[in-house]
Amino acid sequence: MKAIALVTARETGALDDDMEPLLAALRSEGATGEPAVWDDPSVDWSRYSLAVLRSTWDYSRRRDEFLAWAADVERTVRLANPANILRWNTDKHYLGGLAAAGIPVVPTCFIEPRQTIRFPFEGEFVVKPAVGAGSMDVARFPEPGLAAEEHVQRIHRSGRSAMIQPYLNRVDQAGETALVYFAGEFSHAIRKGPMLGPSREVMGGLFLKEDIRPRTASEAERALGQRAVQASPEPCLYARIDVIPGADGSPVVLEFEATEPSLFFAHSAGSATRCARAILDWANRR
Repeated sequence: MKAIALVTARETGALDDDMEPLLAALRSEGATGEPAVWDDPSVDWSRYSLAVLRSTWDYSRRRDEFLAWAADVERTVRLANPANILRWNTDKHYLGGLAAAGIPVVPTCFIEPRQTIRFPFEGEFVVKPAVGAGSMDVARFPEPGLAAEEHVQRIHRSGRSAMIQPYLNRVDQAGETALVYFAGEFSHAIRKGPMLGPSREVMGGLFLKEDIRPRTASEAERALGQRAVQASPEPCLYARIDVIPGADGSPVVLEFEATEPSLFFAHSAGSATRCARAILDWANRR
């Protein structure tokens, strides 16, 4: 019986709604899944056929340490997604690469530490860190000014690049569409309500509470999601592509989540089983 490590964080605990359904699905497929904390020195990674990153939601505070761990563990056990994907995906400069590959993305300007702070977009805009997770340290501003500059400076003081994006207000009605893929194949989609409203509840100090509902993705959303998945530097066991309506209503990529995305099994019957089967197929590859 194959043993699969489902890699998590100490602080995650019961916050990971996907863990129990995935453990049950792996059991049903004749495998054993075991939660394993990524920075726990007592974990013997050599015991596992595959280590699958699932809810390492503290990585953004310790990115260098996390990536060093991934590179080290990958010498002992196959890691999914691989360390090379994690290095690429844990810094949102990857959006520039997707745009260069012809993938429509939310317009993004990066401000590096010690660079002059400029706000290039008219109207409302969003400031966020290039390394971050769970919508933490993300703020929306009606116009340039001292508050926005101070937020950029706070991000810079933490050692991170800041990124500026126009606030695309069609999201207020449409929300986000999150498209979930296993081994490059579309599985299901959900709707995420707008995240930058006045009410923002932080869960466990790790991520903002989300309004999640099932959604049937449009043909245009699925086509864009498939193009984004294919633009990945190498194949992913799992990926979640978050898209929103652009200025003209056509979908654009907001984020490519390939490190520790929630997969929302509760909102799509059979999705945990599809994930478990993809995991076991991946574990059987040489």
